[in-house]
Amino acid sequence: MPTLDTLPFWAQSLTLLAGALVGGYLLRTLLQGLLRWRAGRNQVTLLRAVNERAAGPLGWVLSIALLQFVLPLAVPPEWLSPAQQVAWVLQVVLLAWLLVRLLRVAEDVIVSRLGVEKADNLRARRMQTQLRVIRQIAAIAVSLLALVIILMSFERLRELGTGLLASAGLAGLVIGLAAQRTLSNLIAGFLVAFTQPIRMDDVVIVEGEWGRIEEITLTYVVVAIWDRRRLIVPISHFLDRPFQNWTRTESKILGSVMLHLDYRVPVEALRHETERLVKDHPDWDGEVCGVQVVDTTPREVVVRVLISAGDSGRAWNLRCFLREALIDWLAASHPEALPHSRAMLEGEWPAARPVAAA
Repeated sequence: MPTLDTLPFWAQSLTLLAGALVGGYLLRTLLQGLLRWRAGRNQVTLLRAVNERAAGPLGWVLSIALLQFVLPLAVPPEWLSPAQQVAWVLQVVLLAWLLVRLLRVAEDVIVSRLGVEKADNLRARRMQTQLRVIRQIAAIAVSLLALVIILMSFERLRELGTGLLASAGLAGLVIGLAAQRTLSNLIAGFLVAFTQPIRMDDVVIVEGEWGRIEEITLTYVVVAIWDRRRLIVPISHFLDRPFQNWTRTESKILGSVMLHLDYRVPVEALRHETERLVKDHPDWDGEVCGVQVVDTTPREVVVRVLISAGDSGRAWNLRCFLREALIDWLAASHPEALPHSRAMLEGEWPAARPVAAA
């Protein structure tokens, strides 16, 4: 039976290289299994986040590390230096990828302890927004550091970099002018992260669209619109133009239902019916419930029903419920209160009364 020593050199090389890659894959699989087992037993958020975010890059890092170990045995001497250089570049790239994923792990762990899922989560959403922007900045810094390390590992590129430093001022000016809009968005990203006119999961109205802040990056914001569309807005928009933020200070909100009714509407009975409807409704927070006649026209009265809810979604559901229930109640109990159009046919005008003599 042939052994590894009796095989041709190329077969030995392929065997060693394949063994290194397979060994890294097996180590990653074993590590994922251990992390999944520990996280499942103890419900540890850190282990679960590492398993989901960083196990893949870690497996590749281990594979390349084993590959670097067997390179002197698997590659001819004249090819060893270029092969080690390529392996080094791959290892730097993979380590940068792993660090970026570990930053995401740290963000996930911290956010899980903030309590973002709570109803009163203003502080948690503020910190989540800052963490996301800080993580993106750190990821850019790690990527740039990896690029610098790769460039500095090549002798010719080091010499080229020394020459480029002499003209860095002019190059920076040219790049700054060419990327002025991009740079303004980056600066706006820093300002939004720390002044926070918007935060993650804020309810906003932008460009006439109602939605929630789904993602904040250094250059743009993703708004999840109520009908599942996504509105991509440059982040500078939130500093340059007005917009509505319904959850800037708290998630509670007032909602109104406008009813256009006949003058014969029994306002007091309508008020009692509204209070009865919202009393046991799960979306009402128990704070505000009012019925007022806010306007009159020659043909109708305008009645506003004002209610409060814990957030905009509950307020919307409560408004729709009240609108439907009050219309049904008026149609069944007080049909005369619904809007009417009055007309008098020609020829049915009453006779003019004689004017009394002075």
